[in-house]
Amino acid sequence: MEDKKINAAQSDSFQKVQNMSQSIEVLNLRTQRDFQYIMRMESQIKGLRSKFRQIESDRKTVANKNFQELKGKMESLQPLIPVLEQYKTDAKLISLFKEEIRNLSSVLMGIQEEMGAYDYEELQQRVLNLENRLHSCMNKLTCGKLMKITGPQTVKTSGTRFGAWMTDPVASPKNNRVWYMDSYTNNKIVKEYKSIHDFVAGVESRTYNLPFKWAGTNHVVYNGSLYYNKMQSNIIVRYSFETGRVITQRALESAGFHNVYPYTWGGFSDIDLMADELGLWAVYATNQNAGNIVISRLNPDTLQILDTWNTEYSKRNAGESFMICGTLYITNSHLTGAKVYYAYSTKTSTYEYTDIPFHNQYFHMSMLDYNARDRALYGWNNGHQVLFNVTLFHIIKTEDDS
Repeated sequence: MEDKKINAAQSDSFQKVQNMSQSIEVLNLRTQRDFQYIMRMESQIKGLRSKFRQIESDRKTVANKNFQELKGKMESLQPLIPVLEQYKTDAKLISLFKEEIRNLSSVLMGIQEEMGAYDYEELQQRVLNLENRLHSCMNKLTCGKLMKITGPQTVKTSGTRFGAWMTDPVASPKNNRVWYMDSYTNNKIVKEYKSIHDFVAGVESRTYNLPFKWAGTNHVVYNGSLYYNKMQSNIIVRYSFETGRVITQRALESAGFHNVYPYTWGGFSDIDLMADELGLWAVYATNQNAGNIVISRLNPDTLQILDTWNTEYSKRNAGESFMICGTLYITNSHLTGAKVYYAYSTKTSTYEYTDIPFHNQYFHMSMLDYNARDRALYGWNNGHQVLFNVTLFHIIKTEDDS
């Protein structure tokens, strides 16, 4: 009996270490991409600083106006120098974590070969300590700016051309449930899976029959509740998976609905609900804003609007959109050749045009949403459920910032 208990505990630790190893590997890959970008930026900054010093030594050769502009650029870049140095330190820290994971994995393999030859409690403590160090490292990464989208990875092929699938971005690490909502209208069946593995295998754990049919594919699961647009209305519904009941519903005043202001592909995609590191959002269009995109941050409990921003980007010209760290990124099409073309920051109430391509492998994108926990984009690509990795330019949080 004791051997079975030890064996089960050791298997649990081994699985945790494997999961952590995968998490660190993903974090390492993303860090290396960001690190390469930072190294290029550092080289440019140093080059600019050298050029600035050269020009400053002979001001007479340069018009005063040009000199002042260059000086301003240099001063704005100066604060990035300590950030770059801190980023290098964190990159080294992640490499050390990888090495420690390898060592711990070797210990666990040895335990499997020789049952009971190792102090399980000591091993468990090492795993917990490593988890704490990993979380501490990841918490140093504050919100970032989107730099690159890679993939996709095809997770599964199922359903109709249009639909949505998602996980809960604020769920605990042990909660990996997947929710699946096929079609963009005339449906109210939500399928639940305990994990991505079960989702791929088609092993359902539960089915929910919603009280109202949904419109579009732009739903989101956030903190245990499903938020969706009630069909043929601008009403947002919050449905609790735990109680199987609607907790609240509220009309999104002035929001167009039922293909008045959809994305380019149509499908009653007028109201897009999404979540990021800062909370719950609604993206839609109104007559008052001439059919251009409106962004509202919502109270996830009451669905009341906390704040609103009006953009100048036509909702009907947008392929899809998603929020990352309070910035709305908009694609210019749902078809092949699409790219992230426009970004609106709610922090500064400013926008910029971007050029970030992504591979629309199956030619028709009807759902694209960011998951802050996974740091990935979930997509429904012409009947294929896909994942995209995102590369963010992070600012490292130092002790002085806390």
